[in-house]
Formats: sequence, structure tokens, C-alpha cells
Amino acid sequence: MDISIIIVNWNTERLLVDCLDSIFKTLKSISFEVWVVDNGSADGSVEAVKSRYPFINLIENRSNCGFAAANNQALRQTKGRYALLLNTDALVTDGAIERLYDFMESAPDVGIACGQLLNPDGSRQNSFANFPTLIGLLSNETLMRTLFPKRFPSKSRQYTNPITIESCIGACMIVRKRAIEEVGLLDEGYFFFFEETDWAWRMRRHGWKSSFVPDALIFHGQGKSVGSSAAARIMFYRSRYRYLKKWHQRSYPLMTVIIFMRLLVNALLNMAGVLVTFGMHTGVRKKLETYAGLILWHLKGCP
Repeated sequence: MDISIIIVNWNTERLLVDCLDSIFKTLKSISFEVWVVDNGSADGSVEAVKSRYPFINLIENRSNCGFAAANNQALRQTKGRYALLLNTDALVTDGAIERLYDFMESAPDVGIACGQLLNPDGSRQNSFANFPTLIGLLSNETLMRTLFPKRFPSKSRQYTNPITIESCIGACMIVRKRAIEEVGLLDEGYFFFFEETDWAWRMRRHGWKSSFVPDALIFHGQGKSVGSSAAARIMFYRSRYRYLKKWHQRSYPLMTVIIFMRLLVNALLNMAGVLVTFGMHTGVRKKLETYAGLILWHLKGCP
């Protein structure tokens, strides 16, 4: 088996079916299997999969065990030499998976690779990221990408060939099974967010590289599978702090202070925007509500 495709789903029936359709319409030249791990959906997702694709591997969890744990359930059983982790809000284009596969075949020192994520209008999304560091928190990302383009690659630049990166965005990434066997599965302490960053860091510590393959194109809903509410942002920050505490113990206290101060600044800026627009700008008002929820969560001790 060349590749095992794993999709974790939680109450995104329509997205899941579209994602599966894109796989079977575009993947033609390599052998593959598909695993869907459903985290206790109540929207008919399981029934839709059984009806439309009864031949794929389906794991039905009674509750939402999180992204990392669900992927690990499938990873323990896959037969492919590579695993492709795919979000339900991702749609692969013709040849995208084959290009990722061909690249991995040509680069035996690469453990993880990702393609170019696209917005529905075809514009580029961030497909990769740098590892979180104290310098990164203190500096301006746009300035760092301008001054040090090799160290800080950017979606604003057009790449024609694969490049080495630090971490892939987890919406669509291919992982070498041999690297997984050496490094271990995803850290299930992350419920959602940062599990792929943690994986990439562990891969690097074991000598495996991460790469970006620009001609593998994937449309991505960016947030449709998890949402953008204050609860979702809290989930992000909880995972963020887990990563920082795990890998940056010495600077962790200072990093948390910097993050909180940046939240306060953003909240004040959005509050000013609400006052200037007399609360009429819905987007600014919703951002302020999200920042207020995050600040309150911090003041409660990040439960």
C-alpha cells in the first residue's frame, strides 16, 4: 500500500463528503486506503459515509477524543508506507496527493511534507509555520520574513520548487511511516491545534526534515472544521501553552506574559474600533468579544 489517508470528523457531514469525493475523483495513479475517524458526530456523518463509501475504513467513537488521539487510532492500523492527514474542510486537486507522494519518494530524509493551501478564490493561505520562540513573540513577523526570507518563508512569495520549512499546517500533510515508527505518534495531550507543530519538532530532533511542495494544491476552508468562536480560540491557546511549557521551560513564564500583554493590546485596539464605529462594525465587535473571552479565561488561570 502506497498511502493511507486519514480524515478525522466531528459534525461536518457536508464537508466530509466533499472531502472524500475530492480524493476519489483526483487520486488515480497510486494505491491507497482511506480511514475516517468519527468523533461522536450527531449530524448524520457516519450514515453518510456508510451510504456513499461503504468500502472505506470507518472508526466510530462515542465521543470527541480530539484530533491527535483520533488520528492515532487510525495510524496504529494503517498499511501505507505514508500517511496523509487531511482535514474535512480540505479539497485535494488533481495530482496533489501524487505530487506529495512523488516528492517523499525522492527525498528520503524528509519526514513530513505539505502542499499549498488555497482559499476558495484561489489565493494562497499560510501552509507552513515557524516554530514558536521567544524571539518570534517579541518581533514582527512581516519584518522577519522580509529581512530573513530563507529563515522565515512566506505565502507572499512564489515558490517553484520544494523548500525546507520548520512545520506544516496540519490541514493536509503527508508523513513517512518509518519516521512515525522512530519518533512516535501524535501527542494526545493536544486536543486540537499544535499537535503537528509538536510532531515536526520531534521529527527535527530525530534528524527528519519538513518540506513544502508548492505545486501540490489543496483548497482549504480554514476554520470551517473547528470554528472561530472564543471557545475555539481558548482551545488554541491551551494547546499553545502546552507546547511552550513542553519545549521552552526556561522562557515559558516570560512567553506567557508577552502573549497576555499582546492580547490586552489587541483588545484595546478593537475596543477603540467599536467606539469609533459606534458598535456598527460587526467584525470588530465580534473580535472584541473573542478577545474579552480570552482575557477572562486567562484571569481565571487558564482552566
